Amino acid sequence: MKTVPRRQFIRTAVIAGAGLAVSLPSVARSGAAGPKPALLGGPKAHPGEFPGWPVFDQTEEKALLDVLDSGTWGRLGGSVVAAFEKEYSKVFGVNHCLGVSSGTSALYTILGAMDLGPGDEVVIPVYTFIATYNVVVLNYALPIFADTDIESFQVDANKIEEAISPQTRAIMPVHIGGSPADLDTLLAIAGKRNIPLIEDACQAHLAEWKGKKVGSYGLAGAFSFQSSKNLNSAEGGAVTTNSEQFVQACYRFHNQGQGGQTAAFNPGEGTRASNLRLTEFQGGLLLAQMTRTEEQARRRNENASYLTELLNEIPGIMPAKLYEGTTRSAWHLYMFRYDKEYFAGLSREKFIEALNAEGVPCSSGYGPMNRQDYVTGLAKNKHYLRIYGEKVMNQWLERSQCPQNDKLTTEQGVWFYQTMLLGKRTDMEQIADAIRKIREYAKELSI
Repeated sequence: MKTVPRRQFIRTAVIAGAGLAVSLPSVARSGAAGPKPALLGGPKAHPGEFPGWPVFDQTEEKALLDVLDSGTWGRLGGSVVAAFEKEYSKVFGVNHCLGVSSGTSALYTILGAMDLGPGDEVVIPVYTFIATYNVVVLNYALPIFADTDIESFQVDANKIEEAISPQTRAIMPVHIGGSPADLDTLLAIAGKRNIPLIEDACQAHLAEWKGKKVGSYGLAGAFSFQSSKNLNSAEGGAVTTNSEQFVQACYRFHNQGQGGQTAAFNPGEGTRASNLRLTEFQGGLLLAQMTRTEEQARRRNENASYLTELLNEIPGIMPAKLYEGTTRSAWHLYMFRYDKEYFAGLSREKFIEALNAEGVPCSSGYGPMNRQDYVTGLAKNKHYLRIYGEKVMNQWLERSQCPQNDKLTTEQGVWFYQTMLLGKRTDMEQIADAIRKIREYAKELSI
């Protein structure tokens, strides 16, 4: 006989007994018997602290002191960054890794090695950190936004093809929150159109698609080691690729056009490059931090799975969908959608305020990037007007409409952070308790 979980049994029995359809909004009742939300004077649902970040001990101290004592602090002439690159390649199942100064630098290096420039277009998600946009604009190319799959928070792979034009030089999906985008569909489009696929995997350390690490599918992948990331050296990044020729082009671009391990007085190859090198100190920190990443990833995954089970029981709370090919999310973010109709019309802003008051840190996440002045102002940028002309730039604004993303960013999206998933099972239960409490008293909170 199959055992039905207690929560599922109770929920099914209540719904069946009341004769209600699960899809109908359930209006929260005011004056419930349970404890009041913290905003109404009740106790916090999560009175403790979530784990701090970064996690470190004598392993990191020794790594830094070893570099200090070596007297070789930069990668040129050093060996620590090279050791990190070798270990990172091994863990991520790629032929090559190049350490660089940030995740933004990783993307910039990739596009630089491709010789991206004025007149070119790159298809990117609209739901992403601004760096994905910046690296395209720094090359005076046009970023072309693709709308969001609102259920997954990822780029809608079915909207990619309509964003492609004869000027498209790359498709650059982002594995937002550490969960893989729909790589099967994206790779099929890239292959059919013969356009390179660049994976922005800056948030996706150890995430997997069909058992294989992300960052290993396209021409190249980009990772970030910024201080909030699951692998952290304060700042830093990496390029991953299976192409020997491409990694050499990336190395030259990130090292002033020079391919050697020492500085040269004469120019290198190509016509433009930069200095985006990772330091030996950062390489040492990363090697030390990598001794923990697998265990931390396992714990995040266990807690995220349990939290999803709990939140799926709360009407109006919809955890981000994982695509069928996802065999592992990095859970850099835990993302879910909030439907105020199931919370007596309580606004998302008030819901977030109430949840933070319960000791559960959260935010609304990214805004509608395509509508923000920083981005729309590109249509009036004097350099872009000189390159593309006013007509093309106005058409670019028209092409940048993303209605699903507007709904997600202005009404529904809510984030938890990766460190929260390093907590205990009881922390996940208290998060769910906080949301239940807010829902029960939603009418009073909305006054």
